[in-house]
Amino acid sequence: MSILADQSTRVAVQGLTGSQGRFHGLRNRAYGTQVVAGVTPGRGGNDVEGIPVFDTVAGAVEETGADATLVFVPPKTAARAVLEAADAGVRLIVCITEGIPMHDEVEVSSYLRRNHPDTRLVGPNCPGVISPGRCNIGITPGEIALAGGPVGVVSRSGTLTYQALHELTRLGIGQTTCVGIGGDPVPGTGFIECLRRFEADAETGAVILIGEIGGSEEEEAAEFIAAEMTKPVVAYIAGVTAPTGRRMGHAGAIVSGSRGGARSKMDALHRAGVEVVDDPTEVGSRMGSVVAGLAPRASGDGAGS
Repeated sequence: MSILADQSTRVAVQGLTGSQGRFHGLRNRAYGTQVVAGVTPGRGGNDVEGIPVFDTVAGAVEETGADATLVFVPPKTAARAVLEAADAGVRLIVCITEGIPMHDEVEVSSYLRRNHPDTRLVGPNCPGVISPGRCNIGITPGEIALAGGPVGVVSRSGTLTYQALHELTRLGIGQTTCVGIGGDPVPGTGFIECLRRFEADAETGAVILIGEIGGSEEEEAAEFIAAEMTKPVVAYIAGVTAPTGRRMGHAGAIVSGSRGGARSKMDALHRAGVEVVDDPTEVGSRMGSVVAGLAPRASGDGAGS
């Protein structure tokens, strides 16, 4: 199985008529994703290479059965686009947009919790979700992913998401799903939700977690891993040399005082039994050793591919 999205997922691209929406929407379709609609207010009735465009998400859902959206709209209107999709009944919203004001992110998070608790938002400011060989919703290059499992990937860093996929694929280790959750201070989906889904997924036998400085998501994930997970986890935390008080990369990647540092996150994960590597290029080889250890039990309990 995949988590969040698979070959049956029907995707509407909000902003399909823009340059980035068009480029990535068509790439996703070429990968095999069911891109069934575009949404651009005022452009309804047109199409983009055969993909019908609608004025509203509700119209796209009604006419095409779309159950996921990919958001490529400017930062000032992105929050409104996410809420429109949720109100239209979309179950999965992947928001790629970078630079959304934090107060908008807080408003969206609160609104979804109150009114649409079953809607899953991935992002914003993320590479999206790819279930190799089945579905790609976002900007992750499908060429660097490999179908067949048994590894799930969840990452705050877009670039290191690609690095992990490349390393795994180069070693012939397939992936079930890779989720780039984004590094903004108020992400729609965090580590724990993805870890919970990977733990429940029969095809996922092990998980790679990629974190970075700032916030306490990784420490909370470590507590969840220690208490709830039976599957092995390999982790890398970016930002060991980052100076205190200076933002590094993502808006959420800032260390304040003793909170949010890479070393404290690594220590928490170590205590939870996670294998933590010091270099992102070691993620694949370390997971290769883990996967080799899964082989004897893969046919017995369904945890492997």
